[in-house]
Amino acid sequence: MPKSIDVGELLRKKADQYNDLSFIGTDPIQIPHRFSRREDIEIAGFLAAVIAWGQRITIINNANKMLACMDEAPHDFITNFSDADLKPLSRFVHRTFNGDDCLSFIHGLRRVYQTHGGLETLLRKSFAEEPQYPGRGWTVFKEAFFDGPHLPRSQKHLPNPATGSAAKRMNMYLRWMVRSDSRNVDFGIWKSFSPAELYIPLDVHTARVARKLGILQRKQDDWKAVIELTDRLREIEPTDPVKLDFALFGLGAFEKF
Repeated sequence: MPKSIDVGELLRKKADQYNDLSFIGTDPIQIPHRFSRREDIEIAGFLAAVIAWGQRITIINNANKMLACMDEAPHDFITNFSDADLKPLSRFVHRTFNGDDCLSFIHGLRRVYQTHGGLETLLRKSFAEEPQYPGRGWTVFKEAFFDGPHLPRSQKHLPNPATGSAAKRMNMYLRWMVRSDSRNVDFGIWKSFSPAELYIPLDVHTARVARKLGILQRKQDDWKAVIELTDRLREIEPTDPVKLDFALFGLGAFEKF
């Protein structure tokens, strides 16, 4: 990388370019954008984020299939489903996320809304110890989400940064729900969080570009790398560091930087 490049200036410029509704047609964030009701947005977004690994077109297609099984009304389905309603979801498959996992998550979401007051309330409570213990919020959330009957195998589909997980998909989900600006890509419907609290959704694209730009030194794509990179991004954009996710991902996925 030429020394003349101002990293902050580059990232702000590219974030402005890729933080645009024209790009959501290739991104799983289009799934919650299909809905207008708050609860439908957050549930559809959560389920899309949970299966957001692999080819993006496959992620989008399978998320749409899952929601079709929920009659395109995820909150109403979560709160009112019968055993018979679950049969189509028992056959759902996305890579290693199978029908049994899908049912574990449907039951987990019902508990979240019936017992914990909804996804935002539970996540806000789970993150109460941040920033003293970065990453513990996801560990606490995972424990609460699976506090009822479920298959142990399903636990692997939610992150635990205590074991090194970068929590990429769930950090991406928080970005969707918390960030808000005039571009209307992210939803900004969760006001109990501040964008300044968010952590970068670290994947192969963002990590590679960050290392090339010299703002990430750690070699492993793990939780320690998430903290290191997010701290650097907070130096550039203190109140909204994860806005720069648009830049890092865009440079990596679209420009092959």
